[in-house]
Amino acid sequence: MWLLQQSRFLGPELYLLLRRPRHLNHRPTCQGGPQQSSPRSRQKPGGLERNAETLGTFASNPHYSWQSHANYLDRVKGHINAVGERTGELQRIRHAALPWQQQAITEVTSHAAQVAASTQAAILHLRENQNRLFVPEYRDHLTTIADSSGDMKETVDKFLDYEKTQQKFQQLQNELELAGE
Repeated sequence: MWLLQQSRFLGPELYLLLRRPRHLNHRPTCQGGPQQSSPRSRQKPGGLERNAETLGTFASNPHYSWQSHANYLDRVKGHINAVGERTGELQRIRHAALPWQQQAITEVTSHAAQVAASTQAAILHLRENQNRLFVPEYRDHLTTIADSSGDMKETVDKFLDYEKTQQKFQQLQNELELAGE
C-alpha cells in the first residue's frame, strides 16, 4: 500500500509541471496580440509545449514579426519559470521519492534546463537583433525550445503512464489476494 500512496505523492506534481501558469491564460494572434482563452482551455496541460511548438515553426516562417517572436518567447519564459519552481519543489522532496520518481525528476529537470537556457539566449538575441530573426543561431534556439519542450512533455507522459500502470498492478494484486482468501 505504501507504493500506491507514494506514487500518488508525485503523480499530480508531474502533471502540474506542464500546466499553463494562470498569468498566461490568453492566446496570441498571428500578429502577436493577446486574445482571451476560454476557461476550458485554461485547464489543459501542455501550454508550454504548444507555445514552444509555435516558436519552432517561427524558425522557418518569415511571416511573423519580431513582436510575435517576443510574445511567444515571453510566454515560454513564464511557463518554464513555473516549471522551474515546480521542479525545485520536487527536488526538495526527492529523498522521499521512489527510484522511478527520482528518475522522472532528473529527466524533467534536464529538459527544463535546456528549454530555459535556449529561451534566455533567444530573448537576448531578439533584444539586440530584432531584424535578424533567421540567423542560424537564433533559429537553433527556437528549434531547441520546441524539441526540448516536446521531450519534456513526452517524459512526463511516460512516467504518468508508468504510475498508472503501477497503480493498476497494485489494484489487481490486491483483488487477487482478496479472492484467494
